[in-house]
Amino acid sequence: MAVVSMAVLALAGCSSIRESRGFVNDPVLVSTVQPGIDNRRSVEGALGRPTYESQYGEKTWYYISSVTGRRPFVRPRIQEHAVLTVRFDDAGNVASVETKGIDEVVFLQPDGNKTPTLGRERGFLEDLFGNIGQVGGAGVPGAGGP
Repeated sequence: MAVVSMAVLALAGCSSIRESRGFVNDPVLVSTVQPGIDNRRSVEGALGRPTYESQYGEKTWYYISSVTGRRPFVRPRIQEHAVLTVRFDDAGNVASVETKGIDEVVFLQPDGNKTPTLGRERGFLEDLFGNIGQVGGAGVPGAGGP
């Protein structure tokens, strides 16, 4: 009996923790938004405020939802991801509704711990003593400047 309870506790410690982030993607509510019928007010009433709004170009609202899963002591990984895009025409009516999934997500892998910059490499001592003699002079009364 003790072995069985230990095995259950060990398996419970390895189970995945699921977290929903962002917009809660409810297919029933999303299906109620219809191009040519709805406007900004009705979309906001049905879906709430968008996650992001476009600042330039077409008026577009983005509703972003993710479900992540992780095991204890491990970085979370995205299991489900959806972006609902609602575009409006100039009158504020829904022009199109589009949903994209995790297949369109780009995963970036940063390379290295340094950001390359233009210019010369400076050492610790140059950083520490590099400005000696550089400060003052120009424009300071009595410093010998013009």
